[in-house]
Amino acid sequence: MIRLLIVVAVIAVAVVLNKVLSKRTVQTPTQANPSMPTQVDRNDFSESDKEWLVLAFTSSSCTTCAEIERKAVVLKSRSVAVEICEFTSNREMHKKYAIDAVPTLLIADGQGVVHKGFLGPASATDIWAALARVRDGLPDPHEGDCH
Repeated sequence: MIRLLIVVAVIAVAVVLNKVLSKRTVQTPTQANPSMPTQVDRNDFSESDKEWLVLAFTSSSCTTCAEIERKAVVLKSRSVAVEICEFTSNREMHKKYAIDAVPTLLIADGQGVVHKGFLGPASATDIWAALARVRDGLPDPHEGDCH
């Protein structure tokens, strides 16, 4: 009988201790998913007369951003404008377009409609292929995926 009382007491102490410790644990808030604009004002950016705009929202303290910049600038052509919107020097643009994560890369048409966007790292192949698809009016094979 004494053994049973000891087991019950140990279980009771364990339950109480678990309750006390779980109340002391800090619950980490869930982070909202960053979003991308679906429309930009082409007049906010240079070369607004070009048919396409590749727009990279970056930060100078972000190594992934530097990689995205290098991949984006090679897309510049007679019909494609490329604009790098670095956070420190373009805070107002980041605020205006509610950019809450960098790098964010957008591909917009002449009216500013965003046809494709990438959040975070992206391969040069994916970026270049996305531009080619939107220019040619082809569907995105990854539609619905988060890039």
